[in-house]
Amino acid sequence: MKPIVYFSREISPEKVAEMYQLVGKQLPGKVAVKLHSGEEGNQNFLKPEFWKPIIEEVKGTVVECNTAYEGARNTTAKHKELIKKHGWSQYFDVDLMDAEGPDLELAIPNGKRIKVDYVGKDLANYDSMLVLSHFKGHPMGGFGGALKQLSIGVASSYGKAYIHGAGDPKEIWTADHDSFLESMADAASAVVDYFKGNMVYINVMKNMSVDCDCCAVAEDPCMKDIGILVSLDPIAIDQACLDLVYQSDDPGRDHLVERIESRNGVHTVEAAAALGFGSREYELKEV
Repeated sequence: MKPIVYFSREISPEKVAEMYQLVGKQLPGKVAVKLHSGEEGNQNFLKPEFWKPIIEEVKGTVVECNTAYEGARNTTAKHKELIKKHGWSQYFDVDLMDAEGPDLELAIPNGKRIKVDYVGKDLANYDSMLVLSHFKGHPMGGFGGALKQLSIGVASSYGKAYIHGAGDPKEIWTADHDSFLESMADAASAVVDYFKGNMVYINVMKNMSVDCDCCAVAEDPCMKDIGILVSLDPIAIDQACLDLVYQSDDPGRDHLVERIESRNGVHTVEAAAALGFGSREYELKEV
């Protein structure tokens, strides 16, 4: 059976919550909601008001981790201040999972590049995870979706450097590029394994810039919005998003495709599929 990816061309906060119901998965216990809270100065990230209905639906806690690069989110104090400024703590309980060490270490016995994933220690407080991804381009990964959220997103500040460096944090910006992409796939597999199926993935194809929400200075969106996708499979949902970009006749499509291809972005999906925690084959059900 191919995993199902539900797809709607309508984009609204209410539609996100409605789409979540389609997968028929009630997330148990204490729910971590992983999303991107946006770098200082970024204009494209999806705001708290957009995600409010779905976060309230699952009674979730918004979770984030510190970054590994200079900016407004690389220390706990600065990050908490920006989370407040961006309005997240106005609406939700927010947990900066690596606010204090030591990191939680998740073993990756089958990892191709890395054998351990360093994540925020507060991950241990949650029974399930809702992964809310803003699908768009990325300066290094080519694109950002569910797999990036699971890997770089859940990793602690040290863990982010470890993944980027393919196991050597000192090589954060200089590691072999495909090894970095394969490390992302390894790290994503560790988080999927940790929650043992108690996960749901929602990708929103809106405000699609070639740049990530981690960029303080990001290009404006280059193509029209496409829709909302929901699945129980993180690999299938990212592959479906890539396919929808390629199938688009929007004039800005080529700019985003160039970003994805110049960074070999699909290789993260390929590496993830090779690890076996999801499928690139899927059934798209438009609703």
